[in-house]
Amino acid sequence: MNGIPLGVCTRYGTLGASSRLRYYNFRGAFEAAGFAPCFRPFFSDAYLRKLYAGEGKSRIRGAAALLRRLAGAAFLPERLLIEYELLPELPFGVEARFLRNRHYVLNFDDDVWLKYAGRKRLEDKYDRLVAGAAGVICANDLLLERVRRLNPETVKIPTAVDLDAFPVSAEKFPRFTVGWIGTPVTYRYLELHAEALRAMARSVDFELLVIAKKSLESRALPGVPMRFEEWSTEEEGALLARCHAGIMPLPADDAFAAGKSAFKLIQYLAAGLPAIASPVGENRNVLRPGETGFFASTPEEWAEQLSCLVREEALRERMAADARRLAFEYSIQKYGPLYGAFLQRTLG
Repeated sequence: MNGIPLGVCTRYGTLGASSRLRYYNFRGAFEAAGFAPCFRPFFSDAYLRKLYAGEGKSRIRGAAALLRRLAGAAFLPERLLIEYELLPELPFGVEARFLRNRHYVLNFDDDVWLKYAGRKRLEDKYDRLVAGAAGVICANDLLLERVRRLNPETVKIPTAVDLDAFPVSAEKFPRFTVGWIGTPVTYRYLELHAEALRAMARSVDFELLVIAKKSLESRALPGVPMRFEEWSTEEEGALLARCHAGIMPLPADDAFAAGKSAFKLIQYLAAGLPAIASPVGENRNVLRPGETGFFASTPEEWAEQLSCLVREEALRERMAADARRLAFEYSIQKYGPLYGAFLQRTLG
């Protein structure tokens, strides 16, 4: 393959949402910008399958992944695009040795600084990596504000969606269906909002479609009509497009949640779905109240907003149209060229 060699050091392979959406899906943009990307995931898809199957994190598998990364780090090309860090759990001094004489761009979609908070050997690692980077990409304003004081060569690129993957003309499910898409790890945000979901069920007749893992049926919430579908890249867009609305609940007092990108809301935009979401973090920047959906904080507000969407079909259809129009602002179609141009400027 012709082009400048670019080592793309992701956390996961294509099964990991953050890595797939912020790196693998932009392969064409990297190549169009003159790079020859070579993807080097830290964890394998097999690791994620075990994690999503409920086996939890494994120090042994984590150590094996670190050894693999260490063994290959010396052979990485001169230019690197890195998801968070090259060597997780190792201090900056060790990582800096492998980054010497290399130019690298960091990419953040979560407030990973919290992971090392209070750990003396590691708590300043991300700051030092950011300061030495050729450039830094951030998914949201919270992260952008954090890194900009350390490195002026920054850009905001939201976790972007491929508009072509969402057939907005798809026939809706017969029963009013509210979609939620995520992983077994983020399913806990639904569990934390069980009372709100039960209030919604008492208010209107609807079904909550959980697009994640069928095995989550064992954790179905009592009092909430739910259906579970196995997630896949091939089916996620079609399933969401058949829903009538989407939800993104997040806890208000969770620092990590406040630093998350609002990608669920972006997917709902692409599917032409009005959304109900918690007014937390990047959600406040993506959702436009009264235009593409509503914010809700209490169980009563969640129930009231869903009732409004069920009752007022004309409003729902207008919001759906506005959502699809706005989706371009968060799409690969828009950000692919910008991503490529940033890499050209910082690494070319």
